[in-house]
Amino acid sequence: MTLKADLYFSFRSPYSYLAVGRYRDMAREYDLDINLRTVMPIAVRDPDLLFTGNPAAPRYIVLDCFRAAQFLGIPLSWPRPDPIVQDLATREIAKEQPYIFRICRLGQVATRRGKGLEFAAEVAQIIWDGSTENWHEGDHLAQAATRAGLNLAELEAEAESDAEALDSEIAGNTKALDDAGHWGVPTLVVDGEPFFGQDRVDMAKWRMEQKGLVKR
Repeated sequence: MTLKADLYFSFRSPYSYLAVGRYRDMAREYDLDINLRTVMPIAVRDPDLLFTGNPAAPRYIVLDCFRAAQFLGIPLSWPRPDPIVQDLATREIAKEQPYIFRICRLGQVATRRGKGLEFAAEVAQIIWDGSTENWHEGDHLAQAATRAGLNLAELEAEAESDAEALDSEIAGNTKALDDAGHWGVPTLVVDGEPFFGQDRVDMAKWRMEQKGLVKR
């Protein structure tokens, strides 16, 4: 029997990037259906929370995500451009956000087509692995969509024509994450049990094996 899980994911999260390819590979190898549920970054959905936390947190996150990438052997470089327009020195979030709404809507359209996990894995790679500058321009996203089995022009058309409904679905993903008992990404939820963080991928697999996870 195919096991099912939800993966709550942000295109701005380096930890989401470090997890999504491993979950994609797991879903390819095992009889497992992982439904990608895009959420907006905390910088957009709750900037007050971002600013009221410990000021050491951003420095630690940068240190830790690069350390985790080295440990896993996954290339990582801060995106150019950052999906969130933000002054990293002051942490001020710009009023205009030309990238994140576009990419989140595209991710949700991909999920509608049953290809959210594949799309997120391919797009996260061009955003985060350091090989692609100006990932939002040219044919970078189109090629990523093609590798995921999708057509970017079709995704873009739906993202533009159905933006309000897509934003509502993304907001619903955030609520579902809250209902599952967590607030951060990446979080995989299996039978209501959340596994938060890129360092819980193996533990999530262990739990799913207890539930009957088998290779395809």
